[in-house]
Amino acid sequence: MVLFLVLLFIVLPIAELYLIIQVGGAIGVWPTIALLLIDSFLGAWLLRAQGRSAWRRFQEALGTGRVPAKEVYDGAAIIFGAALLMSPGFITDIAGFLLLIPPSRAALRRFMLAVARRVGPARTVFFLYDRRPAGWRRNGTGPVPGRGEAPPRAARRDYDYDGSAREIPAEGAELGRGEESPR
Repeated sequence: MVLFLVLLFIVLPIAELYLIIQVGGAIGVWPTIALLLIDSFLGAWLLRAQGRSAWRRFQEALGTGRVPAKEVYDGAAIIFGAALLMSPGFITDIAGFLLLIPPSRAALRRFMLAVARRVGPARTVFFLYDRRPAGWRRNGTGPVPGRGEAPPRAARRDYDYDGSAREIPAEGAELGRGEESPR
């Protein structure tokens, strides 16, 4: 994780500056600035167009009763790709374009799904930080016999209440009383 942060906050900006300076030396300062501005506006336009399409597919998936997993991934990739495009730099622009183009977005989705399947469902959820106590089963049902203690039961909090409910007929019911009103 530390290596990722070093790459993200130290190496990437240095590489972006180097590339901007090289492009500026090759084509000039003003054309380089114009190219970076055009990239940002193109990113905003692609966010709008691709985002609308992803939202429509998300709504269709919900309308048909299907879990919109692919659509949620596409929406997140579009937002992240547009953010990369709007940031100044050519390396982030390339990564942003790849996330905004549907074929490369689908290829990345398939890759991430293959990694998640290889790692396993329990480890995918706890990928960055595993909070399970040592010796606990993956499904969270309790300790493996002889390998760990059961966690203490949660103490009852003063805002936890047990209660019951009953259905009140909608027609002729007074609000707050639950009794039928005479008409």
